[in-house]
Amino acid sequence: MPQTVVGTDGSPPAAVAVEHAAREAACRGTRLRIVHSVDWVPPPGIATALDEAGRRALRESGEHVLSEAEARARSVAPDIDVRTTLAGGDPRPVLAELSRDALMTVVGSSGSSGITSGLLGSVSRHLATRAEGPVLVVRETPAPGGPVVVGVDGSSPAEAATAFAFAEAAACGGPLVALHAWSEWSVPPVPPHDPALRYAKAPGELQAGEERLLAELLSGWGERCPDVAVERRAVRERPRQALIEASRTARLLVVGSRGEGGFAGLRLGSVSMAVLHHAHCSVAVVRGRRDDSQ
Repeated sequence: MPQTVVGTDGSPPAAVAVEHAAREAACRGTRLRIVHSVDWVPPPGIATALDEAGRRALRESGEHVLSEAEARARSVAPDIDVRTTLAGGDPRPVLAELSRDALMTVVGSSGSSGITSGLLGSVSRHLATRAEGPVLVVRETPAPGGPVVVGVDGSSPAEAATAFAFAEAAACGGPLVALHAWSEWSVPPVPPHDPALRYAKAPGELQAGEERLLAELLSGWGERCPDVAVERRAVRERPRQALIEASRTARLLVVGSRGEGGFAGLRLGSVSMAVLHHAHCSVAVVRGRRDDSQ
């Protein structure tokens, strides 16, 4: 059975993430796995590791965190199958490993460290860059009736994000906004050596062309998800600004991202990182699965 994974540390942002994950599991028809990780390694400056009594106390505290999280999940989705996992070690690699087989991995935007809502916590940032599958970073309770907004630009990561967004809207309800942001810089330049094509197209022509492109990129999705109401929105704006502005009334913002550099997942694209830091709603980052060659 597919599962939705959610990490918790007992903090208020994690509690909101657990509730969000429970609702996702209910409408997606998945099992919910709640994960809490206890790090046995002593903090810097403490020479000795925990003795057995200390480990037992940490384990009991972790079990309490999981028990409260399970109760919270069942309070919003009483019929879902809930499993809990008490892991040892740094929660970042623990959740990244579990993301391999998860439909999505859900975390709060910050944890018990007290990081403000305008910044990402270390766990959410790590997962957004390293997780194998989609990562949903929960910022606040979603806007009632708000749409799922997905950034569309024709790239492979954006195609994966589009698939995730349509599945989300189809399973959990609500409209979908497909947002394509463009500027003159994003349109292929006119060859300067060709006198017949020396001048760029008028803004109206560019807008019409981008609207046609967006329609082409969404071709087929209406047939696959006929019950999803879709608004196509092509705007002349920088992508990060357009997405952040659209997030004001959205219940979820979905963006695609790909790993850059020598290994997949070591960096997050600038647009994805910007919306993770500044969006006004929860954000799903979708990279899809890495193939065996990566």
